[in-house]
Amino acid sequence: MEAKYRPEEIEPRWQARWAEDKTFEVEANPSKPKYYLLEMFPYPSGRLHMGHVRNYSIGDVVSRYKTMRGFNVLHPMGWDAFGLPAENAAIENKIHPNQWTKQNIAHMKSQLQRLGYSYDWRREFATCDPEYYRWEQMVFIEMLERGLVEKKRSWVNWCDKCQTVLANEQVEDGYCWRHGDTLVRQKEMAQWFFKITNYAEELLDYTNKLPGWPEKVLIMQRNWIGKSHGAMVKFSLEKSYDDAGAKVEDITVYTTRPDTIFGATFMSLAAENPLAALLSQGAEQEAAVKRFCDRVRNEDKIKRSAADYEKEGVFTGAYCLNPLTGWKMPIYVANFVLMDYGTGAVMAVPSHDQRDFEFAKKYGLRIVPVVQPEGQPALDGEKMTEAWEGPGTMINSAEYNGLANEEFKKVIGSRLEKEGRGGPTVNYRLRDWLISRQRFWGAPIPVVYCDKCGTVPERKDRLPVKLPAEAELDPTGGNPLAKLDWWVNTTCPKCGGPARRETDTMDTFVESSWYFDRYACSHYDQGILNAEEVGYWLPVDQYIGGIEHAVLHLLYARFFTKVLRDLGHLKFDEPFTRLLTQGMVILESVKCPEHGYLFPQSVQDGKCPVCGKPVIVGRKEKMSKSKKNTIDPEEMVKKYGADTVRLYLLFEAPPDKEIDWSDDRIQGQFRFLHRLWTFAARHRDGLIEANRLLTNPAPGPAADEQALFRKTHETVRDVTDRVDRWMLNTAIASLRELFNEMSGFEPGEGEDRTRRYGLLRFAFERFLLMLNPFCPHLCQELFAELEIPGSAFKLPWPSFDKRAVAREEFELILQVNGKLRAKTMAPVDASEEELKQIAFANERIAEQTAGKAPKKVIVVKGKLVNVVL
Repeated sequence: MEAKYRPEEIEPRWQARWAEDKTFEVEANPSKPKYYLLEMFPYPSGRLHMGHVRNYSIGDVVSRYKTMRGFNVLHPMGWDAFGLPAENAAIENKIHPNQWTKQNIAHMKSQLQRLGYSYDWRREFATCDPEYYRWEQMVFIEMLERGLVEKKRSWVNWCDKCQTVLANEQVEDGYCWRHGDTLVRQKEMAQWFFKITNYAEELLDYTNKLPGWPEKVLIMQRNWIGKSHGAMVKFSLEKSYDDAGAKVEDITVYTTRPDTIFGATFMSLAAENPLAALLSQGAEQEAAVKRFCDRVRNEDKIKRSAADYEKEGVFTGAYCLNPLTGWKMPIYVANFVLMDYGTGAVMAVPSHDQRDFEFAKKYGLRIVPVVQPEGQPALDGEKMTEAWEGPGTMINSAEYNGLANEEFKKVIGSRLEKEGRGGPTVNYRLRDWLISRQRFWGAPIPVVYCDKCGTVPERKDRLPVKLPAEAELDPTGGNPLAKLDWWVNTTCPKCGGPARRETDTMDTFVESSWYFDRYACSHYDQGILNAEEVGYWLPVDQYIGGIEHAVLHLLYARFFTKVLRDLGHLKFDEPFTRLLTQGMVILESVKCPEHGYLFPQSVQDGKCPVCGKPVIVGRKEKMSKSKKNTIDPEEMVKKYGADTVRLYLLFEAPPDKEIDWSDDRIQGQFRFLHRLWTFAARHRDGLIEANRLLTNPAPGPAADEQALFRKTHETVRDVTDRVDRWMLNTAIASLRELFNEMSGFEPGEGEDRTRRYGLLRFAFERFLLMLNPFCPHLCQELFAELEIPGSAFKLPWPSFDKRAVAREEFELILQVNGKLRAKTMAPVDASEEELKQIAFANERIAEQTAGKAPKKVIVVKGKLVNVVL
């Protein structure tokens, strides 16, 4: 056995052996309990980043651990391969996006394999494979047949930089989710939508049935779905309007305050509402309305809805009638009204809504208070300085005066319903999922347009509708599919006559909404899913990925699962039983005033390597290519080995907390693994000899033997518990404690040497078994050196003897800054250091102290531990 630890030799050798032995390949086996572990698959950008490596390292630990615990573990990997970056890169590099994507996949796959992850690569696919999106197109057709897909004209989010539309979920604070510097504007187009709103109530209801999900994600989804209770109210127009042969005679609004209807004095429309143009048509205000709408539609929607946004509007020239007061209400277009909320029309009650109040004051509109707050002077519309938005008693509301406003909400809802002018209803913020994209690199929408038959889905036996390799990508934007006459012109699947293909492609989030189902039967070619395989493996037991997907991928995946269930392809309601949102890896940015952002590794002595000027050190934040605050995983693996990189990312913080990258600390992990290697090399012969001579090693009466025996069993207990609770960093800490105990144990040269080496081997074998999920290459190599046969991946996880760890215990009080945060049991003979470790291993204390360095830790033996931050 070499004296020096050489991961660059050890790791590739075992990776090749695992591939040759098909170590990680699994099949459905009803006689074994299954465990489906999945990390969010990557976009093939060309290189892994540290966020990827952390995500996949967390998953790999659990995959290996669950396998050792006797589970049949499915751990697949593939590629989220469609999307705009591939198309833009193809344009820039003058190659086809398919070629660019495949090259990137090949490189990233080699990076993943070099990290030793336990993937069943037989199940690999890329979402740009026609064999994959063929079945997605079939799901689209089945959804169309069920009425779950609709094409309609709508005001949509348009990104001028992407030259495509975006779903509401892809607009972040008014900007494109991909760029962050491109303001999204509104554009009216005919687009395809998935009717996710049909599932709004079920999606909301099940957020209370997912105990394995982080509450912060569930809250984000509840807020996005945005359920509210209110009423629909019809306001008759003063005169009817002709809209393409149909008469428009009223405006319907949704309001959460039907109790204020007697105070509604004007109507506000969103700039995107078609009624704005219709009601102003032919009026002297028509040109002003058009100019106003054109301007407002291109403004940031987030700013438009902000409380401090200046309220502006323009009169349409039209009026409607308050259904209860008969008042003639002027109809305005207002910049603070959004089409996304309700019906895009708002009954304006300036006395009880601050935005309406500011608007009414600006344009000299009537203010009539109808809810009088308790114990305050009577409200007077002419004297009010702000709206009253709280509860109170009805006034100026005819026969309803004196009722509590909450009681009146029920009364007025019933009256509106009885009179056919509205009634109680539930509203959702959630809007249907816009899936059309005006780009090339996506799954074609399997629909044709026939002059005789109309809109017709492609025949299922003609799927997939493939992307043509001949398409030429235009740097100025636009969909190249629309320019390919030979591809666009086709035959109608219904009548056989001439027809035109849909040239929009599907949102790439469609592919990622069901890929995890297809992993269970990735090579099945007889249908969308293999019922037997899916029935065994699904749903996913543990999903791992970033919280940034809370109302994008994670919400869409839940919706798609329910659709596939209702189409008869799945028999469960939710895709992911448990969800872990891993923390980011952060690093400070470094910037030269003259040369911009620099890679931290290039900076020497705080100076720019180009001009020698002092650099500006920025705050620590998520690693990003644009700010160059990145660390290349490939370089780290070359320098320290995959096991060191994995161990560092797993030890630095709990999986759901961020990691502050440190070159010194990753070097510390490398030194630890080198000490481990040196320890094994030093004791190898004695450990092997003891194994040959002893069948049942046991401790003698010596105190150090008793201590090592107890520590081994305690560590098995603690590491098992911590891995089960995802406390991977403290599990590693426990293993390091056991290693320190072993390192201080000297077998000696006397007559007890064999027995003592037997005990040391007993401890060391269990140590390696528990370290194996974290550092599989090194552990497998040491198993081979110690002549332990078989793959460590499939060896059983060690168990502990409860009698060996039995100690008299007391209730330990755990405090943070003097306040009680938790209680736990601790051994009465525990040292001060052990009590500290017990405290910091506690989940509640870990939450309270995450990312904060304690000023001191006060230990009162036999009583409490107080962490002072």
